[in-house]
Amino acid sequence: MTTAAEFVGVSRHFGDFTAVDSLDLAIREGALTTLLGPSGCGKTTSLRMLAGYLEPSAGTIRIGGEDHTATPPEKRGLGMVFQSYALFPHMTVAANVGYGLKLRKVARPERDRRVAEALELVGLGHLADRRPKALSGGQQQRVALARAIAIRPRLLLLDEPLSNLDARLRVQMRGEIRRIQAETGLTVVLVTHDQEEALEMSDHMVVMNAGRVMQQGAPDALFPAPANRFVAEFLGYENFLTLPGRGLVTVRPELLTVTTGDAASGETAVSATVRAIAYRGVEVRVSLDAKEAEGATTPLVASLRGDALTPDDRAALHPGGRVTVSARPDHLVPLAG
Repeated sequence: MTTAAEFVGVSRHFGDFTAVDSLDLAIREGALTTLLGPSGCGKTTSLRMLAGYLEPSAGTIRIGGEDHTATPPEKRGLGMVFQSYALFPHMTVAANVGYGLKLRKVARPERDRRVAEALELVGLGHLADRRPKALSGGQQQRVALARAIAIRPRLLLLDEPLSNLDARLRVQMRGEIRRIQAETGLTVVLVTHDQEEALEMSDHMVVMNAGRVMQQGAPDALFPAPANRFVAEFLGYENFLTLPGRGLVTVRPELLTVTTGDAASGETAVSATVRAIAYRGVEVRVSLDAKEAEGATTPLVASLRGDALTPDDRAALHPGGRVTVSARPDHLVPLAG
């Protein structure tokens, strides 16, 4: 694995507040890495330190194997797309895209060629003469992407680039960014608080909290095996049980079985009372209060296929109904806490 950039023991303090705490992280070349976590977890601070807009309080930032901790942003060779897009309203789309090239004193013929190339890549070649106010939010976002790509950066840094778009456009732009990354081979670092966005777009996910990395890995390896309760909850897990001999575990709603009879042989089971039912066509979502071994009550949620329920099971699915909730042992994910 070739490393495009690296944080080595990087911390950032704002007065008494530690935004990033001894961060060690390698960014793989040619991959799309997401920094994922809630507001205040340190992801944007980390991105801004990588870009050079913030200086670390401690540690080293390497880019291409060289120490760039003190290198100013304009000399790092990175492209960045901000949440606000930061387009110049008085300039045309083409002039916006070519701005970074002009600052770098790229000759006009080469500049025009690279602007046209970048606009074609984002599907906006036909809007080169428009001004930003005449564009939709999604189009403005593409212009900002084209401007960052046109300088042929070592890394492309994206700070919550989809947060200002409506839901339909966000989904569309996820695919567009992934396409552009794949076609160009760019190394991309994306900051987001949206776990669906991270799961869909990432080659490598880095889940952060309180300035530290909680867990990292490929989406298909990280999602089924969260390391601790924070990661599990942030990735959308809802069920948490403390079991004798196993400690704290989590299990996804679709992997639970709810029945009025006995659990299947070998499954881990608890008794529960139905609290609420939500019918969603093919899926039936059941909210339950389960009894743990110590007698405590814990909430669970099960997602069941309606066509898999027996008549007796259906009859018990009403508020107050007594049922057995079970899961296969290999579907129970142990958590550190």
